[in-house]
Amino acid sequence: MTKINSINRTALMPNYAPASFIPRKAKKSVIWDENGKDYIDFGGGIAVTCLGHSHPKLNKVVREQSQNLWHVSNYLYNKPALELSKLLTEKTFADKVFFSNSGNEANEAAIKLARKYFFDKGEKEKNEIVVFTGAFHGRSMLNITAGDSEFQKTGFGPLLKGFKRARFNNLKSAKKAVTSKTAAIFIEPIQGESGVIRAENPFLMGLRKLADDNECLLIFDEVQSGIGRTGSLMAYMGYGVKPDIATIAKGLGGGIPIGATIATKEVAKGFQLGTHGSTFGGNPLACAVSKEVVEIISSQKLLNGVMKKTIKFVSQLETLSKKYNLFTEIRSAGLWICCDFKKIKAKDFIESCYKKGLIIVQASGEKTIRMAPSLIIEDKEIDEGFKRFERAIKASI
Repeated sequence: MTKINSINRTALMPNYAPASFIPRKAKKSVIWDENGKDYIDFGGGIAVTCLGHSHPKLNKVVREQSQNLWHVSNYLYNKPALELSKLLTEKTFADKVFFSNSGNEANEAAIKLARKYFFDKGEKEKNEIVVFTGAFHGRSMLNITAGDSEFQKTGFGPLLKGFKRARFNNLKSAKKAVTSKTAAIFIEPIQGESGVIRAENPFLMGLRKLADDNECLLIFDEVQSGIGRTGSLMAYMGYGVKPDIATIAKGLGGGIPIGATIATKEVAKGFQLGTHGSTFGGNPLACAVSKEVVEIISSQKLLNGVMKKTIKFVSQLETLSKKYNLFTEIRSAGLWICCDFKKIKAKDFIESCYKKGLIIVQASGEKTIRMAPSLIIEDKEIDEGFKRFERAIKASI
């Protein structure tokens, strides 16, 4: 195994803690390192590789598009961006789309759009954003302010003004936070970094009514929950609650960097000429791949398959938990699964998984692991992955 030591990492800033092996190639839900060892990928690049690695249709799009047009800037239209924006508006509540390169950027754009919308209406004081406990929206200055991690905020102050925090899944708390100055209620329908914590349906419905009653906007951060992860194209569809703005990234490009901020026609009026932009946002290569991803994921057969695979994952985890007295709780929202260990530390277990040839990731809790595999992971890959999972358990207890 190739070790990544302090010498050959000196050119990289030390803000990540990567595994001690270097991936060389990947296909479907298997990754091989430089020495040929294979790993079953239950992490999915943190909910990114929604169609697995090296999907033949995505490979074909990359080859064809890269031979024609990579980048022209937003001074010019490009066909893939036009086609993808049309597809997203056909498949969702939205009428308009702004493209960026990540979920972080998509969330920044959403907040800017909400504030600018009311500014242009002459309501300059309507600029506060209500956010929630347990939230994660990215690591820019705006998004660490909106998020609820003190660790991620430490040393980066002063933070931005204009944010008020309410308790997640507590409508009474949200009602106290919303005032005549509120521009938007900004929430993850399902909190990812906190460990796949679902908003309760009455709570989201209550937020929709609260926004309507106070003439403010409802923004859903679907950076992780969108693009089929929960068994519907977007998580809001499963709740039956439509936002005014939503953000998408992660699985949107299947591994190619892209983000999108989608909105109703009325709210999109807030972005007029020159008010916001992104040099690489909406580039032809990313949009061509993303269009293929959305078309594939939109298949009802595939979405039904997500739920069948979810049952298989959860069943395996429950069996192992009972056998080894492992978890205090298992939570899932489609193929987005978290488990809280009773005793084992997540960091130690993840390292044990690497040794056994399995990739999973950690959520925010010290004892919480997270899985977000390919939405089309094969049954044989699931079965082999859980054999390795059990070996890692035996090595950890």
